[in-house]
Amino acid sequence: MAPALSRTLALGASSVAALRPSPSRGLPRGALVPQGRRCARGVRWDAGRRERVVGARCVSAVAEKAAAEEEETAGEKFEYQAEVSRLMDLIVHSLYSHKEVFLRELVSNASDALDKLRFLSVTDPSMLADGSEMEIRIKPDPEAGTITITDSGIGMTKDELKDCLGTIAQSGTSKFLKALKENKELGADNGLIGQFGVGFYSAFLVAEKIVVSTKSPKVDKQYVWEAEADSSSYVIKEETDPEKMLTRGTQITLFLREDDKYEFADPMRIQGLVKNYSQFVSFPIFTWQEKSRTVEVEEEESKEGEEATEGEKEKKKKTITEKYWDWELANETKPIWMRNPKEVEKTEYNEFYKKTFNEFLDPLAHAHFTTEGEVEFRSVLYIPGMAPLSNEEIMNPKTKNIRLYVKRVFISDDFDGELFPRYLSFVKGVVDSNDLPLNVSREILQESRIVRIMRKRLVRKTFDMIQDIADKDEKEDYKKFWESFGKFMKLGCIEDSGNQKRLAPLLRFHSSKNETDLISLDQYVENMPESQKAIYYIATDSLQSAKTAPFLEKLVQKDIEVLYLIEPIDEVAIQNLQTYKEKKFVDISKEDLELGDEDEDKEKESKQEYTLLCDWIKQQLGEKVAKVQISKRLSSSPCVLVSGKFGWSANMERLMKAQTLGDTSSLEFMRGRRIFEINPDHPIVKDLSAACKNEPESTEAKRAVELLYETALISSGYTPESPAELGGKIYEMMTIALGGRWGRSDYEDAEATSSETNVETDSSEATMTEVVEPSEVRTESDPWRD
Repeated sequence: MAPALSRTLALGASSVAALRPSPSRGLPRGALVPQGRRCARGVRWDAGRRERVVGARCVSAVAEKAAAEEEETAGEKFEYQAEVSRLMDLIVHSLYSHKEVFLRELVSNASDALDKLRFLSVTDPSMLADGSEMEIRIKPDPEAGTITITDSGIGMTKDELKDCLGTIAQSGTSKFLKALKENKELGADNGLIGQFGVGFYSAFLVAEKIVVSTKSPKVDKQYVWEAEADSSSYVIKEETDPEKMLTRGTQITLFLREDDKYEFADPMRIQGLVKNYSQFVSFPIFTWQEKSRTVEVEEEESKEGEEATEGEKEKKKKTITEKYWDWELANETKPIWMRNPKEVEKTEYNEFYKKTFNEFLDPLAHAHFTTEGEVEFRSVLYIPGMAPLSNEEIMNPKTKNIRLYVKRVFISDDFDGELFPRYLSFVKGVVDSNDLPLNVSREILQESRIVRIMRKRLVRKTFDMIQDIADKDEKEDYKKFWESFGKFMKLGCIEDSGNQKRLAPLLRFHSSKNETDLISLDQYVENMPESQKAIYYIATDSLQSAKTAPFLEKLVQKDIEVLYLIEPIDEVAIQNLQTYKEKKFVDISKEDLELGDEDEDKEKESKQEYTLLCDWIKQQLGEKVAKVQISKRLSSSPCVLVSGKFGWSANMERLMKAQTLGDTSSLEFMRGRRIFEINPDHPIVKDLSAACKNEPESTEAKRAVELLYETALISSGYTPESPAELGGKIYEMMTIALGGRWGRSDYEDAEATSSETNVETDSSEATMTEVVEPSEVRTESDPWRD
């Protein structure tokens, strides 16, 4: 402003100077002097007045120029424009993936209209003056191809029709909630469902024309709103037909498209959609259904042998089935999660579970809870009474077991791990929240911090529920749970490292001290002696093979308990746990097994004594084994084959070979090295030690080493590369061992050899026998003989 003001003053001074008379201009003195005034005073007055006027004009011009510059810098504002028909097409065909959701949206709108009426009637009881019930009625007409949805709610005036139905994305419910919040006396309610203002237009998914007839208790007139699917305009008119007059509320008539008439005009289909999506709406929903009843009618029957007249006919009653149409309540089941858990009986929970999920067995457990604070939601969760019958449902994250509701309206049961991880996919239940971040179609649960918090709390409640079953005095319930869902818990140890501390106490295994009953890791740790520093386990394909495995011999002798991992998933689950209560898990089938009470002096002596034997056996086996060493785990078996510390165990190698899509190139890499351990106290090993020292080139000794190795392969859980070759070696050894033991003489051997030679000769002669044609062969009893 300072420069502008200085420029203004400068302009003012120059203007005054211009008004002063100048001799050079040659103007007459009286030309600048007003009539009737003196010259000098006139010049001064005129100059002063002109100075003020010119100065004001300059300030105004500068201000206008500055405003123009500011407007040019800020830019010109424009309103968005929209092509209504194109926008409607996007709303109808792009927001919703299933046509059937139109009924959910319209029923939700009807429920909101009833809720609004209930709120307003608190302060204005005249709203309910007509005394009609607050309800929703749905009447499909298969012949006409229409669906009529009627509610006795608040209705709409002509202006509200323009505002709510004529304005796309204008939510009347949102405006109503805003008004409630501003009016603190009425308060706000979270039971209203509407949010986006586009749910009504989902009706065009199936309808080519929509007629809305509505009557508000605020006015005496009833109005009709009509629109067609592909039109960009609508019509509002006053209802004049007395037969179509409503006492209060709204009636929506959908004229279905040709392709959708047969599906959505079916009364049973409509009832099924109501039960699925709107079963827990707080107002009664009636659907028009065909029913049947038995009635008695009089049957006219004439006497036998006579022609009866009308008066002589006897009247006889019979029972017939009569069909009729009537209203049927579609939402009988009440939302049990909205009630106080202390007021709900166990039988009610079981009944709700059976009806909602079409189950016939009672659940093993249930959890009913309400979460408040950062995220508010209510939920009822169930542990089923049995595992899924279909193998496809066992580990399928999309099992439709969790039903998501928003304000008691069903949204979806198709989730891909958003609310529950895959290993808890067997849990069934309902979740109802007002805070869920849904997209406009209400079908997709958007990824957000709220969803992660909900997932965390649902998982935690599920673990608490399972732990309650485990802590019961009645162990039979947890036994049923483990038989059905034990694999799920083990999968959780692999996939969910964050919850391993909750999952580990729930695991159950057979052990060397409990072959019939299952024990927990807590029980194992409690039974451990103080000197034991690790949890020992062995992984095999069956309980019998685990009990007879040679790896167990020394541990059983020392009364050390060993866990039996007999299911394919067990070994991977334990490897992911790594430790439990600061105790490491140790596989007894791998090298460097430490039992904690080794006699170092004795081990050193055995190692020195059998070093030559170990080197000799390694030389015979070559690359089949990485090394040969004295075993710490054998007491009765002569040898065993253990795997390297960082390679696959025999059980894991077997599983990986059985994989349909397994990579054979990785088998050699991951198989790891094999260590051949011998028992120095076994007679076979002592004999081989003597052979090594006295006759190292003995063929029989070398064959014994080969057979010993291949036998160790089988007893240690590995698969021999050539089972037939192994069988031949065993037969050969048996022949040597059994030769002449039971008195078989050399003469019998020679006779057997000669008989074999004779058989060969006879067979050669038989090949020279003349071949007789079948037609020439005739028996004595041949009836056709000449």
